[in-house]
Amino acid sequence: MSQPRTRRRAVAASAALCALTLAVTGCSGTTKDSVKDDGPAKAADAKANPDAPLKKGLKIAFLPKQINNPYEKIVDDAGIAAAADIGSTGKEVGPSTANASSQVSYINTLIQQKQDAILIAANDPNAVCGPLKQAMKQNIKVVAYDSDTAKDCRQLFINQASSEEIGRSQVRNIAKQLGNKGEIAILSATQNATNQNTWIKFMKDELTKPAYKDMKLVKVAYGDDDDQKSFQETQGLLKAYPNLKGIISPTTVGIAAAARYIGDSSYKGKVVLNGLGTPNQMRKYIENGTLEQFSLWNPKELGYLGTYAAAALASGQITGAEGEKFKAGDLGEYTVGKDGEIILGPPTVFDEKNIGDFDF
Repeated sequence: MSQPRTRRRAVAASAALCALTLAVTGCSGTTKDSVKDDGPAKAADAKANPDAPLKKGLKIAFLPKQINNPYEKIVDDAGIAAAADIGSTGKEVGPSTANASSQVSYINTLIQQKQDAILIAANDPNAVCGPLKQAMKQNIKVVAYDSDTAKDCRQLFINQASSEEIGRSQVRNIAKQLGNKGEIAILSATQNATNQNTWIKFMKDELTKPAYKDMKLVKVAYGDDDDQKSFQETQGLLKAYPNLKGIISPTTVGIAAAARYIGDSSYKGKVVLNGLGTPNQMRKYIENGTLEQFSLWNPKELGYLGTYAAAALASGQITGAEGEKFKAGDLGEYTVGKDGEIILGPPTVFDEKNIGDFDF
């Protein structure tokens, strides 16, 4: 694992610059808002002891949307490494496809194994709720990360950045590149992914502002976080909409597949691509001119923070109540927000000027 303190300083400095230059204020169908929310689940009589030491020997399991997703592999590996750093053990388990119910059997197995904490990036906010509630009844702590569950199905949600900030900034970034004119499309992950739908909601709302009156969202396509399907969906968008000027792909699988298609086609230099990706994944497309910029947070820090939050829960330092504080190693102190949400930090915009400063 890289040094979190060094990486965080680089991310923070880049994010600050992006905020100044790009005016940023802000990775599929049930939407987050349509889920019945009863607040984060925790024992009614639980009390936090912020002075409690982190327990040793905790068993912490990461359950990503799909086991072969390169972005989530970065997150989970960092979280597993952080678990070792605090004297605990971590592992990653999960399905090979990002279907709504594909994570259920893995949750049931983790319950049988008596894990101390389950960290889950939910493919669907509702489909996983039954077994997650069973886990919490057995005192297994549940932390959502990257893509949230319904709020009563976990104690905490580690959000990579403000959902509103991510969604609105995606529109602002591509609008600046297009001069606030032209047709655009969105290439998303799965139709049920909570994070994707939340970001898209804010994208659509941003587009209603007068500044974007000459821009039009013509289609939201779904590549299911599958490389080949995302590649084909990109091809389909460009053929179906000959006047398409830009594509936003807020998923690391989707943006890489779209860049691969555009980079080898006559659309290179004509259609603007923006979205969420990792520097190592997108570096060659920046260098060959397929796209000018993209955004993300540091996924290693997301996994690192997830482990410390889960360990703080399992050690009794926090319960998931708003206002509670805990220390996340080299990342410093974090505060639990409304509905158990903890925000890692603002997204960073990567381009040819700064992409060489990052390695993940």
